Amino acid sequence: MPDLNLGDLSITSTAFEHGGRLADNYAYANENVSPPLGWTAVPDGTAELVLVMHDPDAPLLDGFTHWVLTGIAPDRSGLDEGTDAGVSGTSTFGEEGYGGPAPPSGHGTHFYYFHLYALDQPSGLPSGADRDAVMAAIDGHIIEQARIVGTYST
Repeated sequence: MPDLNLGDLSITSTAFEHGGRLADNYAYANENVSPPLGWTAVPDGTAELVLVMHDPDAPLLDGFTHWVLTGIAPDRSGLDEGTDAGVSGTSTFGEEGYGGPAPPSGHGTHFYYFHLYALDQPSGLPSGADRDAVMAAIDGHIIEQARIVGTYST
């Protein structure tokens, strides 16, 4: 587990507030488009940004990873809705790219963590890397990180 390394790096969304509900169009069973995300205060010396969307509430031992995106240029200030300007990894769905919220029916509200990591060197990860591979590759190279959390229930 990486150190927190919290600083001025900040991640936000125009589609939901921190702790707010994700709209239905972002869900896997609907339009399955990624929400818009923006960030500020990328630290000096950042070589790459990495984004991971994870649901720790899923009834699986390690939760459920919905999105892995590496290779994001440090001069980017965000991602528009439905875009993935980087190298797509593999979600727990077994698919590359964004896979929206899909909590089991009647399982209550799930919390979706969008983690943004600023790295001191490129991860060098190929497309298709899963969350475990990403976390292993970035361990010890995180300058700062930030997160925003959205919720969803069926």
